[in-house]
Amino acid sequence: MSNPAKTGGGGGGGFLSALTSGFSNFGFAVHSKVNSLLGYEGLEVVNPEGGQDDVEEEAIKGRFKQEDRESYWKMMHKYIGSDITSMVTLPVIIFEPMTMLQKMAELMEYSYLLDMADECPDPYVKMVYAAAWAVSVYPAYQRTWKPFNPILGETYEMVNHNGVTFLAEQVSHHPPMSSGHAENSHFTYDVTSKLKTKFLGNSVDVYPVGRTRVVLKKSGEVLDLVPPPSKVHNLIFGRTWIDSPGDMVLTNLTTGDKVVLYFQPCGWFGKGRYEVDGYVYSKDEEPQLMVTGKWNTTMSYQPCDVEGEPLPGTELKEVWKAAGGPKQDKFQYTYFAHKINSFETAPQALLPSDSRLRPDRYALELGDMSKAGTEKSRMEERQRSEKRMREGKHEEFTPRWFRMTKDISPNPWGDLEIYEYNGKYTARRQAIDSANSGKEIDIEELKSIAYNPWQYESVEDSTLHEVQTLPISVEPASS
Repeated sequence: MSNPAKTGGGGGGGFLSALTSGFSNFGFAVHSKVNSLLGYEGLEVVNPEGGQDDVEEEAIKGRFKQEDRESYWKMMHKYIGSDITSMVTLPVIIFEPMTMLQKMAELMEYSYLLDMADECPDPYVKMVYAAAWAVSVYPAYQRTWKPFNPILGETYEMVNHNGVTFLAEQVSHHPPMSSGHAENSHFTYDVTSKLKTKFLGNSVDVYPVGRTRVVLKKSGEVLDLVPPPSKVHNLIFGRTWIDSPGDMVLTNLTTGDKVVLYFQPCGWFGKGRYEVDGYVYSKDEEPQLMVTGKWNTTMSYQPCDVEGEPLPGTELKEVWKAAGGPKQDKFQYTYFAHKINSFETAPQALLPSDSRLRPDRYALELGDMSKAGTEKSRMEERQRSEKRMREGKHEEFTPRWFRMTKDISPNPWGDLEIYEYNGKYTARRQAIDSANSGKEIDIEELKSIAYNPWQYESVEDSTLHEVQTLPISVEPASS
């Protein structure tokens, strides 16, 4: 195991932002290589640099033909060296039936780890639980299908998951930024998500410019999370796969303790793939616990001496193990990912701006590519029309559930404007729940809500008719 005792991490980047927003905005090429199958147990990356055999094998299993990749290459080569986060009008065939706001919510799958951190009396084991929670979302990012970019003003709200309430909102379109807030009796979680990318031809580098903060309620301790940058390999040639080599740093801003985890880069024949090693350090930067595992399966810890060596008479103790998912699932979703798309996690009086209600997302869930593409184009044009109207009125978009602060968070990859939760959703939810106490949620009523994230109801477009509401199924997409 490597010893990152002298390594560190700086800035206020956000773990969730680096990954969730990153995968939302890679552009054409990064997701033209869908269905990489990295989520299947036992698969190794044989050639990290890619090869013709990989291309042919993936073409057989995926939805793309080789000529499609070649057309994307011709389209994308002029963007080498550029930030491609603002590219739009992507073909729906490269998408999964989930939006970026929903993908943000996947970090709540193992929220029980934060509950355990809040209850843990040992300050260093507390940090292990929190770090395991931070690592637990990585299996979800083996999927290289592209989530839908949220429409400005779009939201996603989730309840009924281990007592956690989660809310996210798209607060900016250019640059694309999302904000999220989650809470239960043990913790609050807040994220401002943004990223910076660099297109390199057959790969893209993703640099986190977001900020993630967790507050443990019992002690009031504040945790700050900084992830490593990520890299998407083999965009055009070879089998697409994602790696995040480097340090993840989780800092307890209250006590000064921190966790530094080193994500091993994947080498030839899959060497080092998934491996994570590191330590929990005291405020005096002395190692206290050794942390090790694989980010796609399990994480464990063991007491260590000041040199980072395991203490005699101790053994590794597992703190997290990835949950299984449906076999041969079409989009490699876990059971929790399917639940995110369903109305099982939806509350009474679901916001009409909710991602579940998007007609393009639902059409893709049913496998209707033509319908999904048409609906996606209509909403994008509606968004452009609304922007023109806003500019004509000399007005700025104002998020409904979050507000921009005056804080600027610096980090190694750029400064970030911080959005914070304004508390209005909590008041709304309490009022609705009080009025509907004892009443069961009517799924059919939720399904009938028309998708509407728009600020101006009067926006009209001469080239596209209004988006029609589609019936929403609670059944998960599967092969």
